[in-house]
Amino acid sequence: MATRKHLLSFILLILSFVSSESKQKVKVGVVLDFDSSVGIIARKFLSMARHDFYAENSNYRTRLKLLYRNSQNDVVLAASAAIDLIKNEEVHAIIGPQRSTEAKFVIDLGGKANVPIISFSATSPSLSPTEKRFFIRSAHDDCFQVKALAAIVQLYGWREIILIYEDTEYGNGLIPCLTDALQEVNTRVSYRSVISPNSNDGEISVELKNLKANRTDIFLVHMTASLGSKLFSRAKKEGMMSEGYAWIVTEGLSTLLDPVDYDKEVDTMQGVLGLRPHIPANSRKLKHFKLRWKIKQSHLNHFGLWAYDTVWAIAIAVENSGIKSSRFLKPNSSNCGVDLATLGTYEMGLKLLKALQNTTFEGLSGNFHLVKGKLEPSAFEIFNVIDDNYERVVGYWTKKEGLQSELNYKGKDIKSASKGFKIPITWPGNTGEQPKKLRIGVPVRKGFTEFIKVVWGPNYSAKSFSGFSYDIFLEVVNVLEFPLPHVFVPFHKNGESAGSYDELLHQIKEQEFDAVVGDTTIVANRSTYVDFTLPYTESGVSMIVLVKDDERKNFWVFLKPLSWNLWLTTGVAFIFTGFVVWVLEHRINTEFRGPPQNQLGTIFWFSFSTLVFAHREKVVNNLSRFVLIIWVFVVLILTQSYTASLTSMLTVQRLQPSFTDVKEIQRNGLSVGYQNNSFVKDLLTKQLQFDEAKLISLNTQKEFHDALSNGSVAAIFDEIPYINLFLANYCSAYMMTGPTYRTDGFGFAFPQGSPLVSYISRAILNVTEDTEKMEKIEKNIVGSQATCQGQIPSLSSSDSLSVYSFGGLFLITGIASMSSLLIYIFYFVRLHWPELNNNNPERSFRSKIVDLVKHFDQKDLSSHPLGRRNSSVYPESSPEGNGASPDSDDIQNQNHSRNSSEGAENVDRDENDGIHSSVHGDTSTDAPNTT
Repeated sequence: MATRKHLLSFILLILSFVSSESKQKVKVGVVLDFDSSVGIIARKFLSMARHDFYAENSNYRTRLKLLYRNSQNDVVLAASAAIDLIKNEEVHAIIGPQRSTEAKFVIDLGGKANVPIISFSATSPSLSPTEKRFFIRSAHDDCFQVKALAAIVQLYGWREIILIYEDTEYGNGLIPCLTDALQEVNTRVSYRSVISPNSNDGEISVELKNLKANRTDIFLVHMTASLGSKLFSRAKKEGMMSEGYAWIVTEGLSTLLDPVDYDKEVDTMQGVLGLRPHIPANSRKLKHFKLRWKIKQSHLNHFGLWAYDTVWAIAIAVENSGIKSSRFLKPNSSNCGVDLATLGTYEMGLKLLKALQNTTFEGLSGNFHLVKGKLEPSAFEIFNVIDDNYERVVGYWTKKEGLQSELNYKGKDIKSASKGFKIPITWPGNTGEQPKKLRIGVPVRKGFTEFIKVVWGPNYSAKSFSGFSYDIFLEVVNVLEFPLPHVFVPFHKNGESAGSYDELLHQIKEQEFDAVVGDTTIVANRSTYVDFTLPYTESGVSMIVLVKDDERKNFWVFLKPLSWNLWLTTGVAFIFTGFVVWVLEHRINTEFRGPPQNQLGTIFWFSFSTLVFAHREKVVNNLSRFVLIIWVFVVLILTQSYTASLTSMLTVQRLQPSFTDVKEIQRNGLSVGYQNNSFVKDLLTKQLQFDEAKLISLNTQKEFHDALSNGSVAAIFDEIPYINLFLANYCSAYMMTGPTYRTDGFGFAFPQGSPLVSYISRAILNVTEDTEKMEKIEKNIVGSQATCQGQIPSLSSSDSLSVYSFGGLFLITGIASMSSLLIYIFYFVRLHWPELNNNNPERSFRSKIVDLVKHFDQKDLSSHPLGRRNSSVYPESSPEGNGASPDSDDIQNQNHSRNSSEGAENVDRDENDGIHSSVHGDTSTDAPNTT
């Protein structure tokens, strides 16, 4: 019975052998580096793929024969192997070579011989299937992963990153795509570290030390597994796999987590974030494959799976292309085994290429479908290497949904379960705190701690921080669209300030701090070594001075309402108006006649008495009345304005600065104060030319108060935010005055070129434009300021009323007075000049003017325009008289004017014509009295 069983088995084996021998053999070359991790895994998966395919498709008429060649990580050997396979073995296709550098020349050989080159590991974007006709990439283009890498960087808010890549076709090919993707998320590549694949441990250590000195601690590594293993080994020895660092690796380095040297490599990569194509674990085919070959999920490698699917794709394409017999067309023969001219051309190469491009099936890595000669990815998974020697998947990325915590498959669609990562990341140093934390320098102050204050713990350790600047920064961080881990570090020495603000900002340039948060003023010289955000406070430098005594204690306070120019102008206007009225009334009004001293007194008395409307003199000339109406209006305005201004001075508290002019302080050789460690000292010495010996540094508000009150300084120069805070406590005794010198206010400082500046500046605008939020912050810091500010009156250069305020009134009354005077003179001269010429034609002009003046001084009471008896201005004292006395003459002329028919007609006709009645008068003054 046993003999029969063995005989049956032997017969089946013979039949199988005969059957297999009857199948058409199709030679396929394989070029790999047998000593590399990828080569070892790929060779294993290629063999399993051939076995599995023909076990499942035993009816196929063709059989692939894989011919392996070892490239030994050498471009020349890889090219030589390809030539040997094409020329001597006449292979139908070549799988490989393994590396992008080796593939470049081999692809050209395949194009020359019409032999398809199918690579599952040459992922460099510089190798384009659209440019190389006979090249097929049965893997992902490296550029597919850059969006996922940029999404991880954006998630953690890293704005600066260092790229580390190998100096090969594979390493250099990804960089243009990667930098573009990082720019889209506003992340700057601060440094590019290019490492030769031939570098030894010492050379790698030197490069890592250079990177360690850089302020950026976020690294993105793109290199092959062999070089990557050396890099992480040296990085661990240099202390760069500790807390504070972050490492991200591309999909090419995920092979470091494969079974080859797994435990050794993982130990050097703890805390690393990695990216690789997503392998659908729920695939029926993949589950069956793992069961048959007893492979764990953690030991699957995407390069191995792509190699597996590549064999299946070639086997299907060879069968579908109907290759029965094929040969190479060789134009020449040569004794040289590597003569490129004798490679020949594979006559079925184009047909096989098209069959490969149209091949689709469900492979181990997912759906095998070539688009433009390369495999398209569906999703990437993000893994994190943790401390117990294994890696875990923490999230996924898809082109449609971006980053997400998990994937749900519904048919062929991948839908997002949630955004971001649910599983916390373990970072280098076995910590859960995200790197990188900004080291933010904080100034240590003695005074004005309302802006920034450090509360100390034991041994000068910072226990807590507070203040206006601190609160603003926290609000700014809260409105950022990404997290900004940070730690505040006081700039101190034994609890005291370690230097000036300039020295603090220099710590950014020296890479001691990544930023400075505090009441740091934006000035030009500081911007040469740091970059400032937009300001978050008002700007400017001004001075604080003592206030003068109250104006109510001034002995001459009654003169203060009007300026000296206005007093002088008003006096001149009074005298001029009195003079004009005297000229118009002198000939016809007895109250404006008399001895010269009386007439001069009348001029002054009449004009000034109108100030209080106490004048007793009556005016009879209409021109005088016109002048007086305008003048009384001007006087009314002046007196009301004077009264209002004086009332204000006597009833409202008036705080006047003791100094308003910087030059006055300098002329008097007085000292001034400034806040210690402030840039204001440079402003005083360089811009305002103060003697440095006259400058006194102060720290606290109490020192400000003491220095001003005891006269140690005449003024204190400081920035407006500090001044407002000081006046909130001492507003009754001091005030801000003088010119304001331009500055840009307080801002946060960052290294030059930092991409965070634009983000922080936009966030500052959002915070400062929120009125409610700003009021709340200010109230917490300077709550009493609003109450105190109401007691401080605004100051102008002068509180007295000026001439300019009443210029229009003086212009009107001047024109009215001057016009009336000129009209009167014109008619007076016109009336009496012909008479003087007729009586004395030969007299000189000067003599005639003298006579005209004498004639003006003569009284002519009959020419007044009233024309009625018992005038209140000129009462009748006697019914008779032509005596020589002034009274009798007045009465006589008055009666004569009333009773003369011609005079009466003139009065009746010209009663409302001031010009005629005042100038012409009554021409019948010599008529007899008809009373």
